[in-house]
Amino acid sequence: MQYKHLLRYFLLLPFLIFVNGCTSLNSGLKNYPQKRFVIKNVNVIPMVNKGEVLLNATVIIENRIIVSINGHIPSDAHIINGKGKWLIPGLVDMHVHVPTDGTFNNIYPTRAAAIFTSTQDVMTPFVANGVTTIFSLNSVVGNFGQRNEIIRGDVIGPRMALAAMINGGNEVGTANTPSDGRQSVRFAKAEGYEFIKVYSSLNTETYKAIVDEAHMQGMKVIGHIPNEFKNKIEEAFVPYFGMVAHAEEYAKQSEDFSYHDAQRFAKLAKQNGTWLSPTLIVISKIAEQTRTLDSIRSLVSLQYVHPLIQNKWLTANKYNIETSSERVIRLEKIVEFNNQLVKAFKETGVPIVAGTDAGSSGVIAGFSLHDELELLVKAGLTTEEALVSATRLPATWLGIESKIGTVESGKFADLVLLDANPLESIKNTRSIFGVFVDGRWLDNSLIKGMLSELSKRNFASKDKYEWSKRGEY
Repeated sequence: MQYKHLLRYFLLLPFLIFVNGCTSLNSGLKNYPQKRFVIKNVNVIPMVNKGEVLLNATVIIENRIIVSINGHIPSDAHIINGKGKWLIPGLVDMHVHVPTDGTFNNIYPTRAAAIFTSTQDVMTPFVANGVTTIFSLNSVVGNFGQRNEIIRGDVIGPRMALAAMINGGNEVGTANTPSDGRQSVRFAKAEGYEFIKVYSSLNTETYKAIVDEAHMQGMKVIGHIPNEFKNKIEEAFVPYFGMVAHAEEYAKQSEDFSYHDAQRFAKLAKQNGTWLSPTLIVISKIAEQTRTLDSIRSLVSLQYVHPLIQNKWLTANKYNIETSSERVIRLEKIVEFNNQLVKAFKETGVPIVAGTDAGSSGVIAGFSLHDELELLVKAGLTTEEALVSATRLPATWLGIESKIGTVESGKFADLVLLDANPLESIKNTRSIFGVFVDGRWLDNSLIKGMLSELSKRNFASKDKYEWSKRGEY
């Protein structure tokens, strides 16, 4: 019996680390000495109260924690001059897909992965863009390994929340009955996942069982609205369906893309307590790719994507290959309807959080969150609401609002220091002077160096990877 309890403890350990305070998440950082930092004369946008800005404040950080604002300055602290700069909480991307080691070949006992990734190379674009927490949907075992590397301090990376995806159909790991759905949730909980993602091919009863079981297991649910709810979307809003992962999940339910439909969907979500992560950038990128791949080629940030993925996007891009004039027109309508959805959901009071679907074709880790914020403002959010969507609200939904999401004493030092005021223009979130990643200070020169080295490595290995030959690796 004692061994069973011990096994259960180790299976649940990743969940305990994340949900019960993230007290050891990113806590190792053994490759550099712990320091005290003081940011002097900085303008702080704490994201606590509406419109609050602390001018010329002093923020004191010790052992990864914000210990005070305008308190006593330790004599041995590293001083950062914040004059004329703006401090915001670290950004959160609520929808990412993080690449891991893998194989495209036949597997056999003792065979390792054929394609290897560097966890630091995967995480660098996030932290370079001030993204200090990510929500990985459709997570796999390799993501636990990446998170452990970050925890140990071997890698500078964001905090990682992990969701297991459950779909219907005939593939491995799917669920097609309520009992299988419940068992899939229990397996995910035992394996250490903290959240459940539901997907498009689930049948009605299995979907409902998954959402119910997840609640019983203390796990929130995010995901798609299954296709079976076409023309009966109201039935999808069962208790504890926590968040819809794309605005276009609602677009699929509309025949005429009318604002009346947007308002109707918003009302359903509000009544059920279901939040929205619009991921405007991904459908915008898909629409671009149906017209031309120049939208990919022209991305300056493409150099930070693994060469195999770069090759896939440019040589086996399904959005471009399967395009048609009808599809181009429909996607353009969906892009516009998504903007109407954001407006309607805002007016109805449904919480909106920023997510990107990073890892999808043309949606690049870290960089795409700034794109998303700009699109949210274009769709009707104020600059402050857009910042809240990528800071305080995600922390609240993830259940770690006592740890991150605002600039307050007692919070982890996940912070972004900007050269310009993001409340004046949301584009200013890109003007990064430096980033605190769990108390570790990355100044602009270090960030540029990390990105430069990543670009060089990708370029040097570019000729080694072709998507069409992936089965040969």
